[in-house]
Amino acid sequence: MTPETFTDTAMIRIIAGEEEHLAQNYHPLPVVVSRGEGAWVTDVEGKRYLDLLSAYSALNFGHGHPAILAAAQEQLGRLTLTSRAYHNDRLGPFAEALAALCGKDLVLPMNTGAEAVETGIKVARAWGYRVKGVPADAAQIVVAHGNFHGRTTTIVGFSDDASARDGFGPFTPGFVGVPFGDAAAIAAAITPETVAVLIEPIQGEAGVVIPPEGYLRAVRDLCTERGVLFIADEIQSGLGRVGETFACDREGVVPDVYLLGKALGGGILPVSAVVANRDVLGVIRPGEHGSTFGGNPLASAVGLRVVELLQTGEFQNRAKLLGEHLDAKLQELVGHGVTAVRVAGLWAGVDIDPAVGTGREIAERLIARGVLAKDTHGQTIRVAPPLVIRATELDWAVEQLRTVLAA
Repeated sequence: MTPETFTDTAMIRIIAGEEEHLAQNYHPLPVVVSRGEGAWVTDVEGKRYLDLLSAYSALNFGHGHPAILAAAQEQLGRLTLTSRAYHNDRLGPFAEALAALCGKDLVLPMNTGAEAVETGIKVARAWGYRVKGVPADAAQIVVAHGNFHGRTTTIVGFSDDASARDGFGPFTPGFVGVPFGDAAAIAAAITPETVAVLIEPIQGEAGVVIPPEGYLRAVRDLCTERGVLFIADEIQSGLGRVGETFACDREGVVPDVYLLGKALGGGILPVSAVVANRDVLGVIRPGEHGSTFGGNPLASAVGLRVVELLQTGEFQNRAKLLGEHLDAKLQELVGHGVTAVRVAGLWAGVDIDPAVGTGREIAERLIARGVLAKDTHGQTIRVAPPLVIRATELDWAVEQLRTVLAA
Protein backbone atom coordinates (compact mmCIF):
# COMPACT_ATOMS: atom_id res chain seq x y z
CA MET A 1 0.00 0.00 0.00
CA THR A 2 1.41 3.40 -0.99
CA PRO A 3 0.32 7.01 -0.38
CA GLU A 4 -1.17 7.00 -3.90
CA THR A 5 -3.76 4.51 -2.63
CA PHE A 6 -5.52 7.33 -0.77
CA THR A 7 -7.96 9.66 -2.48
CA ASP A 8 -7.62 12.47 0.04
CA THR A 9 -4.90 14.88 -1.07
CA ALA A 10 -4.33 16.04 2.52
CA MET A 11 -3.35 12.53 3.61
CA ILE A 12 -1.08 12.09 0.60
CA ARG A 13 0.53 15.45 1.30
CA ILE A 14 1.10 14.65 4.97
CA ILE A 15 2.74 11.29 4.26
CA ALA A 16 4.86 12.78 1.45
CA GLY A 17 5.93 15.62 3.74
CA GLU A 18 7.03 13.18 6.40
CA GLU A 19 9.00 11.16 3.89
CA GLU A 20 10.74 14.32 2.69
CA HIS A 21 11.58 15.84 6.06
CA LEU A 22 11.74 12.98 8.61
CA ALA A 23 14.67 10.65 9.09
CA GLN A 24 13.53 7.23 7.88
CA ASN A 25 14.11 5.32 11.10
CA TYR A 26 10.54 4.02 11.06
CA HIS A 27 8.36 2.33 8.46
CA PRO A 28 4.89 3.38 9.63
CA LEU A 29 1.68 1.93 8.34
CA PRO A 30 0.06 4.26 5.77
CA VAL A 31 -2.58 5.90 7.95
CA VAL A 32 -2.53 9.47 9.33
CA VAL A 33 -4.20 9.66 12.74
CA SER A 34 -5.55 13.00 13.97
CA ARG A 35 -7.78 12.16 16.96
CA GLY A 36 -8.24 9.42 19.53
CA GLU A 37 -10.73 8.42 22.18
CA GLY A 38 -10.77 5.22 24.22
CA ALA A 39 -9.85 2.33 21.96
CA TRP A 40 -10.55 4.23 18.74
CA VAL A 41 -8.64 6.68 16.57
CA THR A 42 -9.75 8.82 13.62
CA ASP A 43 -7.66 9.72 10.59
CA VAL A 44 -7.53 13.01 8.69
CA GLU A 45 -10.26 11.79 6.34
CA GLY A 46 -12.61 11.10 9.26
CA LYS A 47 -12.33 7.30 9.07
CA ARG A 48 -12.30 5.50 12.44
CA TYR A 49 -10.04 2.60 13.37
CA LEU A 50 -9.92 0.25 16.33
CA ASP A 51 -6.44 0.59 17.84
CA LEU A 52 -4.95 -2.83 18.57
CA LEU A 53 -1.44 -1.52 19.19
CA SER A 54 -1.87 1.02 22.03
CA ALA A 55 1.45 2.63 21.12
CA TYR A 56 3.24 -0.57 22.15
CA SER A 57 1.33 -0.64 25.48
CA ALA A 58 1.91 3.04 26.30
CA LEU A 59 -1.85 3.53 25.95
CA ASN A 60 -3.04 0.80 28.31
CA PHE A 61 -5.72 3.17 29.61
CA GLY A 62 -6.83 4.24 26.16
CA HIS A 63 -6.65 7.50 24.28
CA GLY A 64 -7.58 10.47 26.42
CA HIS A 65 -8.56 8.70 29.63
CA PRO A 66 -10.54 11.41 31.48
CA ALA A 67 -8.90 10.91 34.88
CA ILE A 68 -5.39 11.05 33.42
CA LEU A 69 -6.23 14.05 31.25
CA ALA A 70 -7.68 15.85 34.27
CA ALA A 71 -4.49 15.26 36.27
CA ALA A 72 -2.35 16.57 33.40
CA GLN A 73 -4.53 19.60 32.77
CA GLU A 74 -4.62 20.56 36.43
CA GLN A 75 -0.85 20.26 36.71
CA LEU A 76 -0.21 22.16 33.46
CA GLY A 77 -1.71 25.24 35.06
CA ARG A 78 0.47 24.96 38.17
CA LEU A 79 4.01 23.76 37.39
CA THR A 80 5.55 21.55 34.73
CA LEU A 81 9.32 21.48 35.25
CA THR A 82 11.88 22.34 37.91
CA SER A 83 14.67 19.84 37.17
CA ARG A 84 15.92 17.84 40.12
CA ALA A 85 17.93 20.87 41.31
CA TYR A 86 14.90 21.57 43.52
CA HIS A 87 12.17 19.53 45.16
CA ASN A 88 8.66 19.65 43.73
CA ASP A 89 5.40 18.84 45.48
CA ARG A 90 4.33 16.08 43.04
CA LEU A 91 7.41 13.86 42.94
CA GLY A 92 7.25 12.61 46.53
CA PRO A 93 3.62 11.41 46.38
CA PHE A 94 4.28 9.74 43.01
CA ALA A 95 7.37 7.93 44.27
CA GLU A 96 5.61 6.80 47.43
CA ALA A 97 2.62 5.42 45.51
CA LEU A 98 4.72 3.69 42.85
CA ALA A 99 7.03 2.13 45.43
CA ALA A 100 4.00 0.79 47.30
CA LEU A 101 2.50 -0.62 44.09
CA CYS A 102 5.76 -2.50 43.49
CA GLY A 103 6.29 -3.45 47.13
CA LYS A 104 9.66 -1.72 47.12
CA ASP A 105 11.41 1.12 48.99
CA LEU A 106 12.78 3.50 46.37
CA VAL A 107 12.01 4.93 42.94
CA LEU A 108 14.47 6.48 40.48
CA PRO A 109 12.39 8.40 37.91
CA MET A 110 13.45 8.78 34.29
CA ASN A 111 11.64 9.44 31.00
CA THR A 112 11.87 6.74 28.35
CA GLY A 113 12.00 2.99 28.68
CA ALA A 114 15.51 2.85 27.27
CA GLU A 115 16.61 5.31 29.96
CA ALA A 116 15.14 3.04 32.61
CA VAL A 117 17.09 0.08 31.21
CA GLU A 118 20.32 2.08 31.04
CA THR A 119 19.72 3.20 34.62
CA GLY A 120 19.10 -0.38 35.72
CA ILE A 121 22.40 -1.43 34.15
CA LYS A 122 24.29 1.31 36.00
CA VAL A 123 22.59 0.42 39.28
CA ALA A 124 23.42 -3.27 38.85
CA ARG A 125 27.07 -2.53 38.15
CA ALA A 126 27.35 -0.11 41.08
CA TRP A 127 25.72 -2.69 43.34
CA GLY A 128 28.12 -5.35 42.09
CA TYR A 129 31.18 -3.25 42.86
CA ARG A 130 30.01 -1.65 46.11
CA VAL A 131 28.00 -4.45 47.68
CA LYS A 132 28.94 -7.77 46.10
CA GLY A 133 32.63 -6.91 45.76
CA VAL A 134 33.10 -7.63 42.06
CA PRO A 135 36.50 -6.35 40.83
CA ALA A 136 36.43 -2.97 39.07
CA ASP A 137 35.20 -3.01 35.47
CA ALA A 138 34.61 -6.80 35.55
CA ALA A 139 30.81 -6.84 36.09
CA GLN A 140 28.74 -9.07 33.81
CA ILE A 141 24.98 -9.11 33.19
CA VAL A 142 23.18 -12.15 31.78
CA VAL A 143 20.58 -11.32 29.11
CA ALA A 144 18.27 -13.35 26.87
CA HIS A 145 18.43 -13.98 23.16
CA GLY A 146 15.58 -12.31 21.30
CA ASN A 147 15.46 -9.48 23.80
CA PHE A 148 14.27 -5.95 23.15
CA HIS A 149 15.19 -3.40 25.81
CA GLY A 150 15.56 -0.28 23.65
CA ARG A 151 17.84 1.14 20.98
CA THR A 152 20.68 2.97 22.73
CA THR A 153 24.16 1.82 21.78
CA THR A 154 24.70 -0.10 25.01
CA ILE A 155 21.37 -1.90 24.67
CA VAL A 156 21.67 -2.84 21.00
CA GLY A 157 25.14 -4.15 21.80
CA PHE A 158 23.57 -7.11 23.60
CA SER A 159 20.73 -7.54 21.10
CA ASP A 160 20.80 -10.28 18.49
CA ASP A 161 18.46 -8.34 16.16
CA ALA A 162 20.61 -7.49 13.15
CA SER A 163 18.49 -4.47 12.17
CA ALA A 164 19.04 -2.91 15.60
CA ARG A 165 22.70 -3.89 15.95
CA ASP A 166 24.50 -3.99 12.62
CA GLY A 167 26.50 -0.90 11.78
CA PHE A 168 26.45 0.69 15.25
CA GLY A 169 29.49 -0.85 16.97
CA PRO A 170 31.79 -0.94 18.82
CA PHE A 171 29.66 -2.05 21.71
CA THR A 172 29.83 -1.97 25.48
CA PRO A 173 31.23 -5.20 26.95
CA GLY A 174 29.91 -7.01 30.01
CA PHE A 175 26.86 -8.89 28.69
CA VAL A 176 26.35 -12.63 28.20
CA GLY A 177 23.43 -13.89 26.12
CA VAL A 178 21.54 -17.15 26.70
CA PRO A 179 18.37 -18.64 25.20
CA PHE A 180 15.13 -17.15 26.52
CA GLY A 181 13.11 -19.51 28.67
CA ASP A 182 16.11 -21.69 29.57
CA ALA A 183 16.86 -21.38 33.29
CA ALA A 184 19.64 -23.97 33.07
CA ALA A 185 21.44 -21.77 30.55
CA ILE A 186 21.26 -18.86 32.99
CA ALA A 187 22.67 -21.03 35.75
CA ALA A 188 25.57 -22.03 33.53
CA ALA A 189 26.26 -18.42 32.54
CA ILE A 190 26.46 -17.00 36.08
CA THR A 191 30.02 -16.47 37.33
CA PRO A 192 31.48 -14.73 40.39
CA GLU A 193 31.54 -11.53 38.27
CA THR A 194 27.83 -11.71 37.39
CA VAL A 195 25.88 -8.85 38.96
CA ALA A 196 22.44 -9.31 37.40
CA VAL A 197 20.11 -11.26 35.17
CA LEU A 198 18.14 -8.86 32.96
CA ILE A 199 15.11 -10.30 31.17
CA GLU A 200 11.64 -9.43 29.91
CA PRO A 201 9.15 -11.72 31.70
CA ILE A 202 7.40 -11.91 28.33
CA GLN A 203 9.26 -10.85 25.20
CA GLY A 204 7.07 -8.32 23.43
CA GLU A 205 8.98 -7.18 20.36
CA ALA A 206 9.94 -10.79 19.67
CA GLY A 207 6.24 -11.56 19.15
CA VAL A 208 4.73 -11.91 22.64
CA VAL A 209 6.92 -14.89 23.48
CA ILE A 210 5.80 -16.45 26.77
CA PRO A 211 8.41 -18.52 28.65
CA PRO A 212 7.65 -22.01 30.01
CA GLU A 213 5.74 -22.24 33.27
CA GLY A 214 8.17 -22.08 36.17
CA TYR A 215 10.88 -20.17 34.29
CA LEU A 216 10.48 -16.94 36.25
CA ARG A 217 10.42 -18.81 39.56
CA ALA A 218 13.61 -20.63 38.56
CA VAL A 219 15.28 -17.33 37.63
CA ARG A 220 14.24 -15.85 40.97
CA ASP A 221 15.64 -18.82 42.87
CA LEU A 222 18.88 -18.81 40.90
CA CYS A 223 19.48 -15.12 41.51
CA THR A 224 18.86 -15.54 45.22
CA GLU A 225 21.09 -18.58 45.52
CA ARG A 226 23.94 -17.14 43.46
CA GLY A 227 23.85 -13.60 44.86
CA VAL A 228 22.90 -11.68 41.72
CA LEU A 229 20.10 -9.21 41.01
CA PHE A 230 16.99 -10.23 39.10
CA ILE A 231 16.04 -7.26 36.91
CA ALA A 232 12.62 -7.51 35.25
CA ASP A 233 12.02 -5.29 32.24
CA GLU A 234 8.28 -4.75 32.64
CA ILE A 235 8.19 -1.70 30.37
CA GLN A 236 5.74 -3.35 27.94
CA SER A 237 4.42 -6.22 30.04
CA GLY A 238 3.75 -4.31 33.25
CA LEU A 239 1.00 -2.07 34.60
CA GLY A 240 -2.02 -4.22 33.87
CA ARG A 241 -1.34 -5.47 30.35
CA VAL A 242 -1.19 -9.21 31.14
CA GLY A 243 -4.08 -9.42 33.61
CA GLU A 244 -1.83 -8.75 36.60
CA THR A 245 -0.08 -5.60 37.74
CA PHE A 246 3.19 -7.11 36.51
CA ALA A 247 3.96 -10.09 34.30
CA CYS A 248 6.13 -11.47 37.13
CA ASP A 249 2.93 -11.75 39.18
CA ARG A 250 1.82 -14.57 36.88
CA GLU A 251 4.27 -16.81 38.75
CA GLY A 252 4.14 -15.03 42.09
CA VAL A 253 7.67 -13.75 41.60
CA VAL A 254 9.12 -10.46 42.85
CA PRO A 255 12.31 -9.31 41.10
CA ASP A 256 14.97 -7.23 42.82
CA VAL A 257 14.50 -4.42 40.30
CA TYR A 258 11.49 -3.38 38.22
CA LEU A 259 12.05 -1.39 35.03
CA LEU A 260 8.85 0.49 34.16
CA GLY A 261 7.76 2.86 31.42
CA LYS A 262 5.28 3.24 28.57
CA ALA A 263 1.87 3.01 30.33
CA LEU A 264 3.32 4.82 33.35
CA GLY A 265 2.93 8.03 31.32
CA GLY A 266 -0.76 7.41 30.71
CA GLY A 267 -0.34 7.88 26.96
CA ILE A 268 0.34 11.57 27.52
CA LEU A 269 4.09 11.93 28.01
CA PRO A 270 7.15 9.72 28.54
CA VAL A 271 7.53 8.54 32.13
CA SER A 272 9.77 5.69 33.26
CA ALA A 273 11.22 4.48 36.53
CA VAL A 274 13.55 2.03 38.19
CA VAL A 275 12.03 0.62 41.38
CA ALA A 276 13.95 -1.42 43.96
CA ASN A 277 14.70 -1.69 47.65
CA ARG A 278 17.12 0.61 49.45
CA ASP A 279 19.90 -2.00 49.62
CA VAL A 280 19.99 -1.99 45.81
CA LEU A 281 18.91 1.43 44.58
CA GLY A 282 20.59 3.14 47.52
CA VAL A 283 24.00 2.51 45.94
CA ILE A 284 23.51 5.48 43.59
CA ARG A 285 24.96 8.68 45.07
CA PRO A 286 24.19 12.34 44.28
CA GLY A 287 25.77 13.40 41.00
CA GLU A 288 26.27 9.87 39.63
CA HIS A 289 23.08 9.69 37.61
CA GLY A 290 20.26 12.04 36.66
CA SER A 291 17.87 13.53 34.17
CA THR A 292 16.67 17.11 33.67
CA PHE A 293 13.14 15.96 32.96
CA GLY A 294 13.05 12.80 35.08
CA GLY A 295 10.54 13.18 37.90
CA ASN A 296 9.21 16.51 36.63
CA PRO A 297 5.96 17.73 38.25
CA LEU A 298 3.81 17.07 35.18
CA ALA A 299 5.15 13.54 34.74
CA SER A 300 4.75 12.89 38.47
CA ALA A 301 1.13 14.06 38.50
CA VAL A 302 0.31 11.84 35.53
CA GLY A 303 2.24 8.88 36.93
CA LEU A 304 0.49 9.21 40.28
CA ARG A 305 -2.90 9.09 38.60
CA VAL A 306 -1.86 5.99 36.65
CA VAL A 307 -0.82 4.27 39.88
CA GLU A 308 -4.14 5.23 41.48
CA LEU A 309 -6.02 3.65 38.56
CA LEU A 310 -4.05 0.44 39.02
CA GLN A 311 -4.59 0.34 42.78
CA THR A 312 -8.25 -0.61 42.27
CA GLY A 313 -7.39 -3.75 40.27
CA GLU A 314 -10.10 -2.92 37.72
CA PHE A 315 -7.78 -2.77 34.73
CA GLN A 316 -5.89 -5.90 35.68
CA ASN A 317 -9.17 -7.78 35.97
CA ARG A 318 -10.44 -6.44 32.64
CA ALA A 319 -7.23 -7.52 30.93
CA LYS A 320 -7.48 -10.99 32.43
CA LEU A 321 -11.12 -11.61 31.51
CA LEU A 322 -10.99 -9.97 28.10
CA GLY A 323 -7.72 -11.76 27.40
CA GLU A 324 -9.37 -15.12 27.96
CA HIS A 325 -12.14 -14.06 25.59
CA LEU A 326 -9.61 -12.89 22.98
CA ASP A 327 -7.61 -16.10 23.28
CA ALA A 328 -10.66 -18.22 22.55
CA LYS A 329 -11.51 -16.15 19.47
CA LEU A 330 -7.97 -16.12 18.09
CA GLN A 331 -7.52 -19.86 18.58
CA GLU A 332 -10.37 -20.37 16.10
CA LEU A 333 -8.10 -18.92 13.40
CA VAL A 334 -5.32 -21.48 13.87
CA GLY A 335 -5.22 -23.55 10.69
CA HIS A 336 -7.09 -20.81 8.80
CA GLY A 337 -4.27 -18.46 7.92
CA VAL A 338 -2.75 -18.52 11.41
CA THR A 339 -0.12 -21.03 12.50
CA ALA A 340 0.10 -20.18 16.22
CA VAL A 341 -1.30 -17.84 18.86
CA ARG A 342 0.25 -16.75 22.17
CA VAL A 343 -1.86 -14.78 24.64
CA ALA A 344 -1.11 -13.23 28.03
CA GLY A 345 -3.92 -11.02 29.26
CA LEU A 346 -4.77 -8.49 26.55
CA TRP A 347 -1.52 -9.14 24.71
CA ALA A 348 -1.25 -11.57 21.84
CA GLY A 349 1.20 -12.68 19.20
CA VAL A 350 -0.50 -14.07 16.09
CA ASP A 351 1.76 -15.94 13.68
CA ILE A 352 0.56 -15.56 10.10
CA ASP A 353 0.82 -18.46 7.65
CA PRO A 354 3.27 -17.33 4.92
CA ALA A 355 0.85 -18.76 2.36
CA VAL A 356 -1.59 -15.89 3.03
CA GLY A 357 0.97 -13.09 3.32
CA THR A 358 3.53 -11.45 5.55
CA GLY A 359 2.67 -9.81 8.83
CA ARG A 360 3.10 -6.42 7.19
CA GLU A 361 0.75 -7.31 4.36
CA ILE A 362 -1.94 -8.49 6.78
CA ALA A 363 -1.55 -5.32 8.85
CA GLU A 364 -2.01 -3.21 5.72
CA ARG A 365 -5.10 -5.17 4.70
CA LEU A 366 -6.57 -4.63 8.16
CA ILE A 367 -6.34 -0.86 7.68
CA ALA A 368 -8.98 -1.08 4.97
CA ARG A 369 -11.19 -2.95 7.45
CA GLY A 370 -10.80 -0.28 10.13
CA VAL A 371 -8.31 -2.10 12.36
CA LEU A 372 -4.81 -0.96 13.33
CA ALA A 373 -2.32 -3.65 14.31
CA LYS A 374 1.43 -3.95 13.82
CA ASP A 375 3.68 -6.67 12.52
CA THR A 376 6.98 -7.81 13.99
CA HIS A 377 9.69 -10.22 12.88
CA GLY A 378 8.14 -10.86 9.49
CA GLN A 379 5.18 -13.16 10.14
CA THR A 380 3.76 -12.07 13.50
CA ILE A 381 0.96 -9.62 14.24
CA ARG A 382 0.93 -8.11 17.73
CA VAL A 383 -2.42 -7.45 19.38
CA ALA A 384 -2.34 -5.12 22.38
CA PRO A 385 -5.53 -3.04 22.56
CA PRO A 386 -6.23 -0.46 25.24
CA LEU A 387 -7.56 -2.14 28.37
CA VAL A 388 -10.77 -0.11 28.03
CA ILE A 389 -11.78 -2.06 24.91
CA ARG A 390 -15.08 -3.98 24.96
CA ALA A 391 -15.57 -7.68 24.24
CA THR A 392 -17.82 -6.84 21.29
CA GLU A 393 -15.05 -4.69 19.81
CA LEU A 394 -12.57 -7.53 20.18
CA ASP A 395 -15.01 -9.85 18.43
CA TRP A 396 -15.37 -7.39 15.57
CA ALA A 397 -11.60 -7.01 15.24
CA VAL A 398 -11.07 -10.78 15.09
CA GLU A 399 -13.73 -11.03 12.40
CA GLN A 400 -11.88 -8.42 10.33
CA LEU A 401 -8.72 -10.47 10.71
CA ARG A 402 -10.61 -13.62 9.71
CA THR A 403 -11.86 -11.82 6.59
CA VAL A 404 -8.47 -10.57 5.42
CA LEU A 405 -6.92 -13.99 6.02
CA ALA A 406 -9.62 -15.63 3.93
CA ALA A 407 -9.16 -13.09 1.16
